[in-house]
Amino acid sequence: MWLALDKSTKKNVGCYIGERGKIGTQGLWSFLPPVYRQCTVCYTDFWSAYAKIFPGNRHKNVGKETGLTNHVERFNNTLCQRVSRFVRKTLSFSKKLENHVGAIWNFIHHYNLTIAPTL
Repeated sequence: MWLALDKSTKKNVGCYIGERGKIGTQGLWSFLPPVYRQCTVCYTDFWSAYAKIFPGNRHKNVGKETGLTNHVERFNNTLCQRVSRFVRKTLSFSKKLENHVGAIWNFIHHYNLTIAPTL
């Protein structure tokens, strides 16, 4: 699963569910709203797939010590806590991929609605 969060609002602005390679990176980039693709700098870890798809002037590799990927890591933890399908050895599972994807999108929409606006 690929995620993009707005640094200032902490809302999820893009998500792609798929492989962890070039196709997945392209999927995330295409899911981003046009304003983010045109104006935003994306801070990512050092996964090589990002550099292949994200334009050089819109992409910066950063380490954990910078704190620029903290919001995504926190979102991943919240996702695992609230969507039981992401917990190992759980009784909750999806028989169909569509149901799994639907549960993820349901969580993302709910998360974006409940996050407090920044002033």
